[in-house]
Amino acid sequence: MIPVNQPLLNGREKELLAECINSGWISSDGPFVGKFEQLFSAYIGVDHGVAVCNGTVALETALFAAGINKGDEVILPAFTIISCVLAVLRLGAVPVLVDVEPDTWNMDVAQIESKITSKTKGIMPVHIYGHPVDMDPLMQIAKKYKLIVIEDAAEAHGAEYKHQKCGSIGHIAAFSFYANKIITTGEGGMVLTKNKEMAERARSYRNLCFRPEKRFYHTELGNNYRMTNLQAAVGVAQIERIEEFVGIKRNLGEYYKEKFSLINGIKTQVEKPWAKTVYWMYCIELADSLGVNADDLMVALKQKGIEARPFFLGMHQQPVLQQLGLFAGEKYPVTERISRQGLYLPSGLALKEAQIDEVVSAVKVFVLKQRG
Repeated sequence: MIPVNQPLLNGREKELLAECINSGWISSDGPFVGKFEQLFSAYIGVDHGVAVCNGTVALETALFAAGINKGDEVILPAFTIISCVLAVLRLGAVPVLVDVEPDTWNMDVAQIESKITSKTKGIMPVHIYGHPVDMDPLMQIAKKYKLIVIEDAAEAHGAEYKHQKCGSIGHIAAFSFYANKIITTGEGGMVLTKNKEMAERARSYRNLCFRPEKRFYHTELGNNYRMTNLQAAVGVAQIERIEEFVGIKRNLGEYYKEKFSLINGIKTQVEKPWAKTVYWMYCIELADSLGVNADDLMVALKQKGIEARPFFLGMHQQPVLQQLGLFAGEKYPVTERISRQGLYLPSGLALKEAQIDEVVSAVKVFVLKQRG
């Protein structure tokens, strides 16, 4: 089987984990947590990093830190993982959707302004599959309406928008370090911001909102979302190689792109001139003219020992969200098409070009079969 993802853990991970264990500091109070926060925030180019236990709670913590409250509306793309909507709902806020661009699969910034109401408090751009959202016009809208921008950069470690790192452009950002991310701590996440007050609120929220002047005294409700020293030790080892990993991802992505450019009926994510994508996952979209969908191709690939994953289902199509009365009657045609026709292929850091050749060959055989 060629897996969708296989991380590289052949740096100093074992050494730093052993140091962590030998010291006895395995909880969130250990020194590797602060070191990882400092290294990753410096890499992205912001002042403050707040490590948490996973990427989903990083989003929730970022929203809390940004002052999102019950009844506030947050605009986000219909095409994303449910974590984004879940984080909004956890705080009692209201998710509002826009469709995505047909070429980058990122939120269509031109649709944002029409969704702004008196209750709108924030915008959550999601840098999908490692490609940046068009941030300049988005930030202009945010400034015009005095909105907070919460970047979801979970899939965009090292990606750049006009030479600025994703996660450094909005007011606050959330990252994930799940096992399939460019750098990983197994599970884990981080909130990044240049704003000291937001950083302090994030640190409070991840730690049950203890009051610094009096322990076990609470004026707000928080959560235990802390990252352990063990996770952070792995993160420190990983970030030492982040530029190497980004280079590997870009090389593999360009190789995929070159191979797929020769196959009619296959569309790949466009890299805009102002973007540096990191090809977090290498994705393709099947033309409707082939008469098949992504599920059909995934079955064919599995038979050849190749693992693949479907695209996200649109948030307005999620049964659990419909049951909550959200997005009733809403349609997002681009999201609906790519959710049906898109999938991502093996994209891990350990992937070899020979394996890519095997994947592309299998896709080509499938496409030719559909064309008869």
